[in-house]
Amino acid sequence: MSLLDLPYLLEIRRNHALEHATLKVLASKYSHQPMGGHSNPWGFFILGDVDTGDLADAAVEALARLRDGEDDLAIHPGCGTNFATSGFLAGSVAWIGLGGEKKWRNNLWRIPFLIPFVVLVWQLSKPLGPALQAKFTVEPRVGELAILSVDVVRPGMHLIRTSF
Repeated sequence: MSLLDLPYLLEIRRNHALEHATLKVLASKYSHQPMGGHSNPWGFFILGDVDTGDLADAAVEALARLRDGEDDLAIHPGCGTNFATSGFLAGSVAWIGLGGEKKWRNNLWRIPFLIPFVVLVWQLSKPLGPALQAKFTVEPRVGELAILSVDVVRPGMHLIRTSF
């Protein structure tokens, strides 16, 4: 058993996969609506102005499609893993490039030279985020995951409760 298969971590990863799949299914009906999500061991939140019935239908469809082997539904281009990965690597290049001098004014001349490297690292790191999602942050094999309820928390926020 790997660390990623420990209770709570595996549940978060499976809910994260269902969250992504649900957002992808919802996107066909709400293509111009900004949406987001957040997963935990007990389910996930969907943020966005969506109808509760549409969300429930999308979650049920997403779960069925994951069970049918559509693992690609679990990888989402808007996942925070993508942004964190690229941001961390590009920020590290900037931090390293600005290192050495204690006075920030002595580093100003370096900034125009660093910008192309930071942008290059940002662009080159983009495929790494989805790879990290696939390996670490989502688990598309959802096992016995079941949707218990879809509840409105407040306008623009729903909670999808799950169990294993």
